[in-house]
Amino acid sequence: MPLIGYARVSTEDQTPLPQSHALKSAGCVEIHEEQASGGDRARPVLARVLERIGKGDTLVVVRIDRLARSLSHLLEVIERLEAKGAFFRSIQDPIDTGSPQGKFTLQVLGAAAEFERALIRERTKAGLASARTKGRVGGNPGLRARDPAALRKVRLARQDGYMERLNETAQDWVPHVRRLRPDLAWEDVVRIINGPLPEARRWTQSRLLRAVKAYVRDGFLPAEVLARAGRRETDDRLPAIVAGIKGADPGITLQAICTRLQAMRERTPRGRTSWQPSSVKMLLERAERLGLLD
Repeated sequence: MPLIGYARVSTEDQTPLPQSHALKSAGCVEIHEEQASGGDRARPVLARVLERIGKGDTLVVVRIDRLARSLSHLLEVIERLEAKGAFFRSIQDPIDTGSPQGKFTLQVLGAAAEFERALIRERTKAGLASARTKGRVGGNPGLRARDPAALRKVRLARQDGYMERLNETAQDWVPHVRRLRPDLAWEDVVRIINGPLPEARRWTQSRLLRAVKAYVRDGFLPAEVLARAGRRETDDRLPAIVAGIKGADPGITLQAICTRLQAMRERTPRGRTSWQPSSVKMLLERAERLGLLD
């Protein structure tokens, strides 16, 4: 099973060389280095690694904190790997999802995270109940009085919270939207985005449109992505979809594209559901002739 290493440092003053040496000693056939904050979930190098990793591969880090700074992010990454049939290993921590002991450790971590969430919920409920018995009414006095300044402050806070949640998932959808729109219809864009994602993280068309409009409003995406999609000949639709997948990840293999198309439940040119690399190659060649590939 190929071992794929990931090394991360937070600042330019730090060097990933010690991590890379440790990963190489552990048997990693390829090592990806990144300079980014551990709290930033939208890391481009990590996103590419998670996108390209395949069934049977193992993502290896020196320590857990090189991959994630929160338990929720760690479990999210591992869930994404498991959805692709891949594994996770930390050299200095007792986690190896390819072994029974590592899986048990992961289950304990998941149970601890759920227990922590349950405690927070119970404490919040108890605090609210205690306040009510003392005659205190919850909420913002300005909101109860419908004060315009208070309402505006809450509205801005909600927008900030929404944008923060979008930023955590930007690696999943922004590159696809930037490349595929407005050449492809929203329906096809959503299916391409959802192809590699686990069920819990998949998008609906309405949710994606709302997210894109928010990013366009704040200047993170060009307004052109919201333009009406041009009419495309039926025979050109599959080459456009395959070109979109290839364009978002130039290093993706023909077999990986087959897997993506099957996850999208896209039928082959002959109406079958089982894709072969030869069919994908043919569509890529057609896409190149149509000028759909850079």
